Order: sequence, then C-alpha cells, then structure tokens
Amino acid sequence: MTAIGILERRPTSDDKEARMRGIIQRQTTHLARLVDDLLDVSRITRDKVELRPGHVDLVPVLRQVLQVVQPLADARGLGLDVTLPSGPLWLRADATRLEQVFTNLLDNALKYTDAGRIHLRVEQEGVDGSAQAVVRVKDSGIGIPPEVLPHIFELFAQADTSLERTRGGLGIGLTLVRKLVQLHGGEVTARSNGPGHGSEFVVKLPLDLTLGAPAPARNAVDLRRARRVLVVEDNPDARQAMRDLLELWGHQVTVAPDGLQGVALAVSQPPELALVDIGLPGLDGYRVAQTLRAQVGNGIRLVAMTGYGDPEGRDQALRAGFDRHLIKPVKPDELDKILSEL
Repeated sequence: MTAIGILERRPTSDDKEARMRGIIQRQTTHLARLVDDLLDVSRITRDKVELRPGHVDLVPVLRQVLQVVQPLADARGLGLDVTLPSGPLWLRADATRLEQVFTNLLDNALKYTDAGRIHLRVEQEGVDGSAQAVVRVKDSGIGIPPEVLPHIFELFAQADTSLERTRGGLGIGLTLVRKLVQLHGGEVTARSNGPGHGSEFVVKLPLDLTLGAPAPARNAVDLRRARRVLVVEDNPDARQAMRDLLELWGHQVTVAPDGLQGVALAVSQPPELALVDIGLPGLDGYRVAQTLRAQVGNGIRLVAMTGYGDPEGRDQALRAGFDRHLIKPVKPDELDKILSEL
C-alpha cells in the first residue's frame, strides 16, 4: 500500500500504466479492508474491542468520510446529496470508529446502487439528556428483501443473494456497524420497501451537550517542516517503501533492519520520531523502546508498528515506552498525521 501510494504521486503519460496502478491500489485497499473487518469482527465477538473516547464533533468526522467516498460516487456516476447541520454535534466518542461506521454505510449504499443518488442527512433530535445525533443514509439501489431485512445486521448476511454476488463483500460490514454503534450507546436500524426500492440506514448517537469547542490546533505552518525519522523494520520491502515515502515528503530518514542497529543509530543520532516494528530479530520492539527511554529519554517520539491490534498489545507497547501504537499496514494518512503532531 505504501509503494503504490508513492507511485500514485508520480505523474505518468502512459494511460495503461495509470490503469494498472489504479487496479493495484483499489484491490490492495479492498483486501486490507476485508482483513481489517474480519479481525474487528473477531475482536468484537470476543469482547476485545476497546473504544478510545474523546471530545468529538460528528460533523468534521462525516466530512472526512465524504472526502473518501466522493471519488467512489463520481466513478460510479452516482449523485451524493449531503445535508449537514450548521453547528457542531458534540459526542463522547472514538472518532476513528465513527469513521469506520459511516464509511461502511456509505460504501454499502454506493455498492448496491447502480443509478440514482445517495442521500446523507444529519440532524439533532431531542434536548438536554435525550438529545441525539441522527444520521440517515438513503439510497435508490437494489433494496433489501423482506425475509433478509430482520437479519441484515447478522454476520455474513447479504442483501445481494444472487448466485454471482457481483457486488462483492463478505457480509460483515453491517455487523461491525451495529456493534460499534452499540458500543457508543447508540442504535442503528434498516428500512427497505423490498427489492428495487432502495434502503435507508438510520444511526442514532447520544449527544453530550456539556461539551464545548476544544482548544485550537497549532499553527499548520509549524507542522510541515522536515523531521528526522528513524525506521526500524526487518522486512526489506516495507522498510524501503516507508523510507521512500518519508523522503518523498521531505523528511530525513535513517533505517535499521533490527533492534540492535536501531538502538545504536538512535543513541548516536537521536531522531525526532522513531517508527519501530514490534517483531524484530535480536531485540524486539518493546525492548528497543525500553532501551531508548533509558538511554535517550523522552526527547524521541516512539511509534510502535505491529500486525496485532488487540488491546493487550497496545497496552504492552505503551508500558514499554511507546507514545503511539499503529496497526499494519500503516496508512500514509495516519503516518502524515503523526508527523504533523510533532
């Protein structure tokens, strides 16, 4: 994913090459999302998912989701009608999980609609302790058969019951949506008048009217200067791709293939940020973090990279001295956000 992200940023006049890049990007992203959804379903069914609630305005979260789905709507020739409130809708919520909920709902609407428009409407209902944010996602797509509708949020349920199932998917996205909404104290419902009549999904989330606007962010001009970054990663392809991406963004990058070399480089030339794989030969990522905290102190921002997203792994990483815990594959946008926070 990092490698194709680099290639996508390089101009080309070869239409065939551009099409091939697009195929690789779409299919790799699709595969990564399927794996992520399967892992999340597994964690949820075993009560292993923990929210990281914060002070969240729902409106910017939805705007971020729309930036992702708008190109998909344009590619399918579908209209996207959006009605957002003029003011904030404050929640005590996990912004990343909310993005996951509404990306799934809008992606489903696009996937199961061949022509027409997708409507996203957001409003506040109720006052004081009963106030809710209500998000409606309505499409003019294939609809949901009456016999499927009561089970649509169950694992592996699918609205497209045709033999070919040309619309893809494993029937796990809506299960995730329901579980994540419930974890936020909300509810989600589905409506449809049957095949050929589209569908509507309604999410209701409790508002926290005691919350106000957070402190203003730092000046964006200060967030984009070049940083000194150390990448400790034993996989040569992943290491090279991340180095190329960081250097493309203008950062000064050093790399190490194992924990011992990573510690030596960090001690001799302390970076501002160290991206450290957990599963390293010789000295694993946890011991790298502990050693650096002991020898270099808190002047380095340490970020763990791992393929395991369970809460125990995250907690162990934080105890070892890491500031953040990223799940592989690390998305370029996530990496850029961390760099902007330095």
